[in-house]
Amino acid sequence: MKITDTHTHLYMKEFDEDISFVIQKAFHKGINRFLLPSIDSSTIPNILKLEKKYPNVCFSMIGLHPNKVNPNSLDKELKNIKTWLCKHSFISIGEIGMDLHIEKKFVSEQEYAFKTQIQWAKKKRLPIVIHCRKAFDQVFHILSKEKNSSLKGVFHCFSGTLDQAKKIIDFGIKIGIGGMITFKNNHISQFLHKISLNHIVLETDSPYLAPHPFRGKRNEPEYLRIILKKLSQIYSMSEEKISDIIHLNVEKLFF
Repeated sequence: MKITDTHTHLYMKEFDEDISFVIQKAFHKGINRFLLPSIDSSTIPNILKLEKKYPNVCFSMIGLHPNKVNPNSLDKELKNIKTWLCKHSFISIGEIGMDLHIEKKFVSEQEYAFKTQIQWAKKKRLPIVIHCRKAFDQVFHILSKEKNSSLKGVFHCFSGTLDQAKKIIDFGIKIGIGGMITFKNNHISQFLHKISLNHIVLETDSPYLAPHPFRGKRNEPEYLRIILKKLSQIYSMSEEKISDIIHLNVEKLFF
């Protein structure tokens, strides 16, 4: 069984003391690749360090997270991304998008950063990894403007409705499924079976959003097996078969 965690922040301080053991445990469970989304310029060195330490295991992304968009640093952050794109090979641009959960005062700057990074991704023919929180309408509007044959990616940590999932698929974008589908109060598992597995990838967002029964604790890539087991129940299909389908999705999108 080959499983890729398509969204994990293994470079964060929460893993400083035991990163080798965390990766070893994941390998034991069949999770053998880890895609590392960046947040801003400060996270790039640690991501690249981990990629170098674990070649062909850890893969770096680059992008400016919407919560890190600030008018005072926006130009500098985007310039840094553009510079890195010219001198290093990244597997994706992410995580990028819009987040209107915490504050809404930099909406226009978030939109600008999102559009700019999408355009770079299309030129480089790289997938994007989208962060969207309480901003579906804004994100869909931008995607509709930027849609073309080279637009591809993952809608990270999907938490929307069936109709929103269908819109995402129409854009040619995969749906990232993580620990939330194991929560008692989640609604996604009620309609997920109506979405073909061809449109799904797996992710943890570790160290965040650990699945039940580890909710509230540090999330780890090995917990993808819990998510896979939940998918097996939802689709009435073996974990092995689901793993094979999703592995092919990841191969086509990222590799």
